[in-house]
Amino acid sequence: LLYSLAFNARFLRHLWYLISSMTTRMITGSMVPLLQVISRGSPMSLEDSSRIIPLFYLFSSLFSHSLISIHDNEFFGDPIEVVGQRQSSMMPFTLEELVILSRCLRDACLGIIKLAYPETKPEVREEYIAAFRSVGVTKNTEMQQCIQTEQKRWIQLFKVITNLVKMLKSRDTRRNFCPPNHWLSEQENIKADKVTQLYVPSARHVWRVRRMGRIGPLQSTLDVGLEPAPLSVSEERQLAILTELPFVVPFEERVKIFQRLIYADKQEVQGDGPFLDGINVTIRRNYIYEDAYDKLSPENEPDLKKRIRVHLLNAHGLDEAGIDGGGIFREFLNELLKSGFNPNQGFFKTTNEGLLYPNPAAQMLVGDSYARHYYFLGRMLGKALYENMLVELPFASFFLSKLLGTSADVDIHHLASLDPEMYKNLLFLKSYEGDVEELGLNFTVVNNDLGEAQVVELKPGGKDIPVTSANRIAYIHLVADYRLNKQIRQHCLAFRQGLANVVNLEWLRMFDQEGNQVLISGAQVPISLDDLKSFTNYSGGYTADHPVIKIFWRVVESFTDEEKRKLLKFVTSCSRPPLLGFKELYPAFCIHNGGSDLDRLPTASTCMNLLKLPEFYDENLMRSKLLYAIECAAGFELS
Repeated sequence: LLYSLAFNARFLRHLWYLISSMTTRMITGSMVPLLQVISRGSPMSLEDSSRIIPLFYLFSSLFSHSLISIHDNEFFGDPIEVVGQRQSSMMPFTLEELVILSRCLRDACLGIIKLAYPETKPEVREEYIAAFRSVGVTKNTEMQQCIQTEQKRWIQLFKVITNLVKMLKSRDTRRNFCPPNHWLSEQENIKADKVTQLYVPSARHVWRVRRMGRIGPLQSTLDVGLEPAPLSVSEERQLAILTELPFVVPFEERVKIFQRLIYADKQEVQGDGPFLDGINVTIRRNYIYEDAYDKLSPENEPDLKKRIRVHLLNAHGLDEAGIDGGGIFREFLNELLKSGFNPNQGFFKTTNEGLLYPNPAAQMLVGDSYARHYYFLGRMLGKALYENMLVELPFASFFLSKLLGTSADVDIHHLASLDPEMYKNLLFLKSYEGDVEELGLNFTVVNNDLGEAQVVELKPGGKDIPVTSANRIAYIHLVADYRLNKQIRQHCLAFRQGLANVVNLEWLRMFDQEGNQVLISGAQVPISLDDLKSFTNYSGGYTADHPVIKIFWRVVESFTDEEKRKLLKFVTSCSRPPLLGFKELYPAFCIHNGGSDLDRLPTASTCMNLLKLPEFYDENLMRSKLLYAIECAAGFELS
């Protein structure tokens, strides 16, 4: 019955109308919607809560259940390309109605958080006592049990509403239907400086336990006095929001919170001293991946949070110049990640849109050790995040979703980001009104890894089970599950474990897949030259007022956005600006005097974010030399 009700659009509409029309009489005599009372976090009478909680719970559960089976094209009302067929909508609400509904659901969740953590110690109100006595409850212990039961009902309601809100937010992330800033809450003013003052001590304590726990005997040396102080009501609410509904907090604030949490943890591991207890590795430039995989393995270096100092050897086995003050390591890590995630390495493939995801055939290429490589690559990506280092690695959204979810599996709605053609074909099958058996399908899929066709059964005996109108939904979900989950389960699990070895996944879960892509690679936003100028250093005789520098900035201001990105990539190895501006770039962007030889091209030392600019006093010559250098990416060197 409940299953059929979940797909009864008319029933869901009426149920929501009933919930939104429920009112209660206030002390002033005015009638106020119960949804508004919940959103305010105001206490509610037992009678009112008994009216709305069951219906609200039912609605959220049923609508969530129906959304699992409603594909994006149905959700957004797209026409389905099936000749001679009329597709009836399974959606109970229009997109415009969903915008309003999702706001109500968001506010209800925030209100329930306030109810869960009240400003004052909750007391048993007279109306509760009267209500309990009317049903035969007289003892205080029985009343307390009834109150606890009531609280559990609110918690259960919060869980189902939050789940529904997250599902709607996920749809909006994949394809916007809500206006900009729709999910942000004006009533929640969570600031990074206040939050990290609260949570950094407790986060540090948790991480200290984990780190010592890995060693074993040291765990018993933990002083009980290190336990963090209890959180206040306001702090509890903020923590609940960041854990359950992080998207109501502006993205930039969450980035600040994330970076401050990382910074606090790094202070514990690395300290303020110069290179205390760090990791020293010698790497051959021509074998960056192979050497790093060996020397930075968990057996050799169990704690990658420590500072890493890299000594590079050139192609002839000779030492490269330079002492690693952090810049050489960053150049090394950037080159390592480019090599490890290069599809030619065999561990990752690209979608038709050029987005990275694990190669299902990796085991065939490297043997049974393939999972160790994914663990290693996860650790290395985690290290880049830990060091606040942007790397241009565009990941498929379904893969990032698998890394972030509490479950490592994702549903069919993510298939479009992996294989849009297969997704389209499965939608065709779902809405096909002809004889499905005539399509000649069975419960198998064909893998063509490395040019070798392999038939895989989706269920035992699948090759002998034809796909029919009755079982096609099961077939569709099994195909999607195989492609998205089963085929790369071990790859993703190992990668996720490696990532979690360096960065707390709970901190990354403050962001959705789009937000994490921005954390990894930076935002695709125009480069602010005013910001870059403000945090640029000069050396070798150059100053901000030097004629060559003035010509340089005048030329760069005339560049297109694409040319500015190429210049930034030429100098820093990343074409996108730091998330919180160029004040975050380390080492700072620097322009060094490259000498008076006008035949020379500008060169760059990416490990130091250093541009060596010859003394071009002619604007046209400056422009042509800069453009030639950045277009050819010529002149990368280590100084």
